[in-house]
Amino acid sequence: VTVTLNQLGFLTRSILLESEYKERSAALAEACVDTALLKLANDPDPTHIPNDTIIPIGPVGTDTCTIHSVVLDVIPNPDQYIIETKAVFQEATTNLQVVVNTPNLSVVSWNELASF
Repeated sequence: VTVTLNQLGFLTRSILLESEYKERSAALAEACVDTALLKLANDPDPTHIPNDTIIPIGPVGTDTCTIHSVVLDVIPNPDQYIIETKAVFQEATTNLQVVVNTPNLSVVSWNELASF
């Protein structure tokens, strides 16, 4: 009984830790989406946004996220940007693809992808 309870406690702790890592990676990927949106608000030409690694400002230490790409959606809707960001925290990865309208940067869709 003791061994079983000990293993159950260990597995529960592991699941909770993995969940926290996923939350951190998701928050980092969202920070990169916010950074890309801010850059688009200041300059609507997506070619001026480099595909680079961002270190979000705040109490995140050395955590980083990457703006994978920001492109103007030519087909089917030329009035939308597609923003793709990626963040990895420990071994938890989050890949976000966000579609926004060009005139006002309103979000059309927000999806997590397995990979790009």
